[in-house]
Amino acid sequence: MRAIGVVLLSALLVAACAPTLPQEPMRLDGGLLTVDNQSTDEWLNVEIWVNNYYRALVPSIAAHARFQTQLDTFVSGYGQRFNFRRAQITDLRLNARRRNGEAVELKKDFQGTPLDEALRGKR
Repeated sequence: MRAIGVVLLSALLVAACAPTLPQEPMRLDGGLLTVDNQSTDEWLNVEIWVNNYYRALVPSIAAHARFQTQLDTFVSGYGQRFNFRRAQITDLRLNARRRNGEAVELKKDFQGTPLDEALRGKR
């Protein structure tokens, strides 16, 4: 019995010391988009695009800060709102500028086909 306790304690210590993988800077969770500015620079004039058609504007995202928004807030140039319950997301990108004028460009890398991505965890 004591040996099992030692093994469990060892396993917990190894798990606690294991390095954590960095999170993606742009994450989708249902109808929520989370953007993490993992840099040491503030991002200014942030544009986030869904499917190269719907856009959300953010004045700035501070260094090491997180920005969250509902996907329903994205709007096309014609005033149409993105409906995440009906539309598939095939492209997600962010454009911004640092204080020194340097461009910031992020593009979410979807794994597999859009259908595989949509069904992830529901098979």
